[in-house]
Amino acid sequence: MNEFEFRVHAVDPSALFATRVELLQLNLGLRCNLACSHCHQSSSPDRTEQMSDAIIDASLKTADRQHPALVDITGGAPELHPRIRDIASALRGMGLEVQVRTNLTVLLDPACEDLVELWARHGVRLLASLPSWESEQAERQRGEGTFLAGIEVLRRLNAVGYGTTDRLQLDLASNPDGTSLPAPAEEFESCFRRELEQRHGIRFDELRVLTNMPIGRFQADLGAERQAYLDRLRAGFNGATLPHLACRTGLVVSWDGSLYDCDFNLGARLPVRGLPRTVLDYDDSLATRRIAFGAHCFGCTAQAGSS
Repeated sequence: MNEFEFRVHAVDPSALFATRVELLQLNLGLRCNLACSHCHQSSSPDRTEQMSDAIIDASLKTADRQHPALVDITGGAPELHPRIRDIASALRGMGLEVQVRTNLTVLLDPACEDLVELWARHGVRLLASLPSWESEQAERQRGEGTFLAGIEVLRRLNAVGYGTTDRLQLDLASNPDGTSLPAPAEEFESCFRRELEQRHGIRFDELRVLTNMPIGRFQADLGAERQAYLDRLRAGFNGATLPHLACRTGLVVSWDGSLYDCDFNLGARLPVRGLPRTVLDYDDSLATRRIAFGAHCFGCTAQAGSS
């Protein structure tokens, strides 16, 4: 066992294992219109990785067979995949709850402008990335001009009922600035809600607070600070977060079909344990698999953890 596994085992040995597949996440590819500094997938406009038709078909069959509580579609910017519309429509046609993770700004691309109405028509949930209600902090992570672009899209989403009606759920995801750790989620959500509504008239349902993971582009940007940041995450280990780890109830299908315990493990290229496994040979034993953990996993257990 590695250091993280020893820490988990000392608190709750059962937390070394998954319990079910409640969330099935499909990573459609790594192409994105942005190149955010905190991106654990190192996505950018230059990436070409993309889920093939064969992997899409196998993923849809797995979703239909397992019927998870939620199918989570991500990337990159998943809206840039040419089959995003029929993937989401097929999943909704199976009676499944579907969530699309969006950076918001991509929905201003002329090729994606129809998606707001399409998602609303199909009742697709949205998890939108917005690092901060402060434009300076948001743009340090995402680039110049991205904050107001995101606010414009949020207004469009509110106008069709996202975040303002029970049928259309709009959640936000926020990463802290640099090597800061997230504030307590409940307190931070109250501030986020108040500031967005007062400054921009924006409403949303829930806020997810995510720790910056020492993998991908964020790890590269840490440079000489990487070890100090890892030490800070280790020192913040909180055993009370273990029941809520996403890897215990989720499974990720990568754009190439390979399987991962969570999206962060995909960014770290740490696949599920054992023989190479892909969605093409999915079996029910994966629901209670031994989870693959690495040093970056301290990010999900530091202080209050990632929500």
